[in-house]
Amino acid sequence: MTGRDKIKAAFSKDGTREIPVVIPYEGIFIRDHWEQLTDYPWWYRQEPNLEKQILWHRDAINKIGQDWLSLRDFYSTKDQGNLNIQTTANDDKVLLVDKSTVRQQKLSKPKVGGWSAGGHLESVKPEHIPKTTDEIDELISDVSRFDKEKFLESGKCDLASALLAEFGGQLYPLCQISSPLWSCYGLWGFEGMMTMIASRADLVKYACRRYLALGTNQVHKAAALGAQGIWIEECLTDMISPDAFASLNVPFVRKLVEEIRTLGLESIYYYCGNPAGKWEHILSIGADAISLEESKKGFEIDIEDVAAKVQGQCAVLGNLDAIGVLQDGSEEQLREEIARQIAAGRRNSSRFIMSLGSPITPETTVERVRLYCDMACQIASAR
Repeated sequence: MTGRDKIKAAFSKDGTREIPVVIPYEGIFIRDHWEQLTDYPWWYRQEPNLEKQILWHRDAINKIGQDWLSLRDFYSTKDQGNLNIQTTANDDKVLLVDKSTVRQQKLSKPKVGGWSAGGHLESVKPEHIPKTTDEIDELISDVSRFDKEKFLESGKCDLASALLAEFGGQLYPLCQISSPLWSCYGLWGFEGMMTMIASRADLVKYACRRYLALGTNQVHKAAALGAQGIWIEECLTDMISPDAFASLNVPFVRKLVEEIRTLGLESIYYYCGNPAGKWEHILSIGADAISLEESKKGFEIDIEDVAAKVQGQCAVLGNLDAIGVLQDGSEEQLREEIARQIAAGRRNSSRFIMSLGSPITPETTVERVRLYCDMACQIASAR
């Protein structure tokens, strides 16, 4: 079976005889391990040149050895023709140059282990946040329906199409979106988001409806790119009550899942944090698979308990400890934990995908990640 076949089978009611293996948040891993994955310079990741993009993607895909492939949109045909990257003799300055306007943008090397450019939002205070529907409309403005024909004509599918032409027969193509409630972090920041959930549920619902429209467009764009699976990210909602989770989150994520299924795609719901008290709600969303963190932050999520709760209702992704086992564990500890996870997955009607609970750390080598992927394949084949 190909990696794509394995993952498709894991979503099926009969499960898979060959367990697939993946790493979550491939983009973070690539950012933090660029020099280990390819000899091409870091700015190739921002190259408007399609052939250069394929070169580094090919290196990374072949070195990792996992069973899925992340897709994203690319520069438009117009930008591919107008933009190019220029460097100085000693590569101390990298510029993205638009020859049609002579405008230049300085590119900076990504920071290993860095937080996103929007990280300042975590400290937004309640008195500085949008508090009316008009303010929300101004910030979440473009919710017009996705135009598939226009998108396909734009050239923004070129990279995804090239990757699928080379790897699509072997690897399962995946795109990532955020849940509507988690998207509210970008609107209000952490403190503001929690304050609004507690005091202005009506406004939170309004914002979630706007973000649902955006999320639906993202799902349709992913389908146009050629994705088969949609990873739905959920963060911070273990900090709210089960009732708030049920009213402000579940209905919106359920609609996303339904839209994904209507398009013939599969959904993976990644619930970040402690699921205690919310299991019924999480499963009621109806995603084709769930993915959870490893035990940490004072809570425990044991894969055997997860399999016992799910009982084959959907596929389960493994939650191998990205630090305690993958980064710091011995080779034998890694082997034992992979085997334990796969055995638990077999008890979930073999509806299981070997994975990690969190992104791979910068200190974990590419060789170690490849060992994890190869070891999972060997152990799954022997059982």
